[in-house]
This record gives sequence, C-alpha cells and structure tokens, in this order.
Amino acid sequence: MTRDFDIIVYGATGYTGRLVAEYLATHYPDRAWAMAGRSLTKLEQVRTEIGATADVPLITANADDPPALAAMCERAQVVVTTVGPYQLHGEALLAACAQTGTGYVDLCGEPAWMRQMIDKYDAAAKASGARILFSCGFDSIPFDLGVWTLQQAAKARFGRPAPRVKCRIRKMQGTFSGGTFASAKATMAAAARDMGILKLMIDPFALTPGFDGPPQPKGMLPEYDAAVGAWVAPFVMAAINTKNVHRTNALLGHAYGTDFVYDEMMIAPGLGDIGKAAAEAIARMNPIGGDKGPAPGEGPTKEAREAGYYDILFIGEIPSGERIEAVVTGDRDPGYGSTSKMIAETALCLIEQPAGGGITTPTALMAAPLRARLEARAGLTFVAS
Repeated sequence: MTRDFDIIVYGATGYTGRLVAEYLATHYPDRAWAMAGRSLTKLEQVRTEIGATADVPLITANADDPPALAAMCERAQVVVTTVGPYQLHGEALLAACAQTGTGYVDLCGEPAWMRQMIDKYDAAAKASGARILFSCGFDSIPFDLGVWTLQQAAKARFGRPAPRVKCRIRKMQGTFSGGTFASAKATMAAAARDMGILKLMIDPFALTPGFDGPPQPKGMLPEYDAAVGAWVAPFVMAAINTKNVHRTNALLGHAYGTDFVYDEMMIAPGLGDIGKAAAEAIARMNPIGGDKGPAPGEGPTKEAREAGYYDILFIGEIPSGERIEAVVTGDRDPGYGSTSKMIAETALCLIEQPAGGGITTPTALMAAPLRARLEARAGLTFVAS
C-alpha cells in the first residue's frame, strides 16, 4: 500500500502535539508529514503560528469516528498521537492502526489501559504488520534505553547482565502539562471504579502477560541508599517506567534475566539529617494530587522548557560484588521540551525498521538505532562506565 505521508501528527493543536509539529516543521521540512485534529480552523492557526509552510496538509478526524481514523491511518507510515488521556480518547486510533498496518507512537503513561490494549490488539497488529509503541517520551525512553545501555556494557565487561539495577534521578528540572494532569486524574478515577485496574497499576509485571518475576522494591518510602551515599525518595514516574523496563526485558527473551530486579528513586539534596528531611518532604509531595492543576493545552513556557534538564544514574550490581554504571542526560525540560523531540525521532526511526508487527517497546524493537538518533539529534546522552 502506498502511503501519502511518513508521519501524521494527531492532536497537533494540543500543547505537546503542537511542539511535535513545530519540531518536524523546523528540523524536517522536506519530509512528507501532515497535521491532524478535530478542528480545521485550529489546525490552520497552529500551522501558521509554528512557521510550517502552507502546503503542510491538514486532516480532520475525531477520536470517536473510527471510519475517519482508519482513512487517516491508511495515508501514513506512522501516526504520532498526543491525544490523551488515552484511556478516554485513544482506543479507536490504536485499533485503526492495528487494522491498517500503520505504525503508532504515543506518550501514554497509563499502564492499565496499555495492558488492556496489549490483550486486545497485539495479535491484530502482528497480523497486519503494525508496530505499536507506547510511552515514547520522558516516560519511558530515557529509563528503558538507560537500562539497556547499562546491560550491554555489563555483558561486554562481565559476560552477563546485572540482575539488580538501581535507577537514581540525580537532577531534574521541569514541570507537567494539563494533558499529564488529565491523564493522572482519569487513571485514578478508573482505579476507584475497578479494583482490577488498581491491581494492574501496582503490579510491576502488569505489561508482561504470562510472566511474573521476582519481588520488586516498592519505592514508596524514603530510605538511605548506600549505593549513592544519600537519602532517596519516591519518583512519581516509577510506576510506569518500571513496567516498561520489565516489558522490554520480556520481549527481548529475558535478556536481563528472569531474576531481574529494578527500581527508580530520586536522590534528595543534602547530607545526613538534611538529606533525610528532604527525602521525607519529597515523599509527601504529590505533583498530580488535588483538584487544581493546569488545563489541557497548558504547559511550561518556551523559556522554562529550554531551561529544563535531567541527569539519571543507573547502577548495576553484579553478584560477585562488582558494579557498573550508566548515565543518561537530556538538555530540555523532560516532560515536554525533551519529550517532543524524543517522540518525533522515535517515529522517524520506526519508519526505517524492517517489517514486523505487534505491540512492543521502542527499546525492544530498535534500541541501538534509536539511541544513536537521540544522541545525534534530540539532545540526549547515554554513557556507560
């Protein structure tokens, strides 16, 4: 089937979708791509505001109109969707991609919905050749690729993967948008209605159907971590990142081992009692709690995005007592400045992959070429030592 476009950005009038469209318009003006959403008027306005040329095609399609979504998908090699919460607005588009053999990348951090989609559409995606990729932004590419980078180095140095990996966020500056706030609220509301959803949310192996690994650290309370010589606190994105890392391991035939243990925590600033107090304060904070938050379409300013950054340390522990480390850094606000670059480059990398199909992860499908692309073009670094 001949496709009109390399990429269609669905949700281009939303906060993050607009950033993705602007990135493509600025860095890939010669690629065949299009902007899609519900309102032609808003699409025209955004196309002008981001400096895209007037010949960038605009496509209208509603999330609740399966025939229109299928027609749109048939025109693209890959659809990038930033329209969340995905549990409310995402299934029809994913189903259309699975049906039409179209690549799909999103920013989903909603593990219960992801598991439901795996159970429902993985077989169809394999049959059609559609490659379906969730979580193609800050959650969870730096973490999933960071673990893969460490494990590649561990195998080269020690002849085996590290069965225990600790992820410790050393530095991070950034914020979240109205879309993230809305997704978190929808997830909490769904869990309140359905205990099955709550069970999936707390299960570290929720995205590895048919496999339950060893007990994993809860990561819910502050603790002193001798591996980094500091107090550490819960990390808000760990609930989704850890599940994606375990899914990658399973999809790679348990390349990290069936006994693999992984957790994520934030390093609290300060030493001794000061560090302990800081870790306890971080643990009490809930950046997505309460009823007050940004509205969908809102997010950090351009200046705040460009001032953002992150520095993530991975520590691999070998049973013989040896240790190996990897560090991942990003040069923009993690949730949006960096995420918009990551999802765009993931979509472009997906186009270059050989035929295949199914609901997979970016790391399981294309770790090496994606890492190289992110380092060359998206401001990330991956260093093992």
